[in-house]
Amino acid sequence: MCKFCTQHGDGKKWYLRAENYSADLRSDLHRRRMMLGFVDDFGRTTSRGFAGLEVLKRLPGPLRRMICSVAERRQQAEHYGQPVPIEDCALILDIATSIVLLPCICREHSGGPERACCLAISVGPPDDELTGMMIRTLAGPDTDGLQRLSKEEALALMRQWEHEGLLHSVWTFVTPFIGAICNCSDPSGCLAMRAIRRYDFRMMWRGEYVATVDPDLCVGCGKCVRLCPFEAIEMGRADSKAQVRWERCYGCGICRAECPTQGITLSPRAGHPETADLW
Repeated sequence: MCKFCTQHGDGKKWYLRAENYSADLRSDLHRRRMMLGFVDDFGRTTSRGFAGLEVLKRLPGPLRRMICSVAERRQQAEHYGQPVPIEDCALILDIATSIVLLPCICREHSGGPERACCLAISVGPPDDELTGMMIRTLAGPDTDGLQRLSKEEALALMRQWEHEGLLHSVWTFVTPFIGAICNCSDPSGCLAMRAIRRYDFRMMWRGEYVATVDPDLCVGCGKCVRLCPFEAIEMGRADSKAQVRWERCYGCGICRAECPTQGITLSPRAGHPETADLW
């Protein structure tokens, strides 16, 4: 169980607790300032952050990990995420009363193709001041083209995105308040995944699950290898069957999307001794 589940989930999955979507931002000036400055400062902060990661990459391992550990704890208090499989996304959308499709801010600032693939979620009324503030913060001043979605429409889009290898992840705007489900991958611009894969800097917890391949069902097609955003699946040399490298698995479940035999399943991370303490 991840640290957020312990601290903000009362021993349950923190992203399935309604109060983590309905924090009283009206009385919390710190959260207001964070949200209002998020978009304006995003490009500058991101550029400075990745420049720092390039410097850290060249430092000796122990020193690099010590500095990263301090920076990661600071990140966890402000803007942090966790991959969520589509089954849990459906439960999140059951909590939400407002779902709005937004442009991806990571793509905008990373040179990736512009695309609306992020979902702003809220438990406030659709026309509530708080909901509107969040949407304006994430999308900027021009909100005319934003699309409000039903749960069914949002899930249909996420299933489509899975076939493209886009993982789903929830993100906080001052922890533990959750404001969005992002759907992205490293090649298309996800800056959090880029920080993890290229610099070993964690901007999200691993998910609550790990993937397992049933060798009796695997036909060796390799589609799961192509889809996995964290390069956690490889083909076995001896039998040409897919194998999960659990130490790399983030439990997003995207690998299942194109498995022709439904031979990949997710199980709780805590039940795997090899990964129970890897977050």
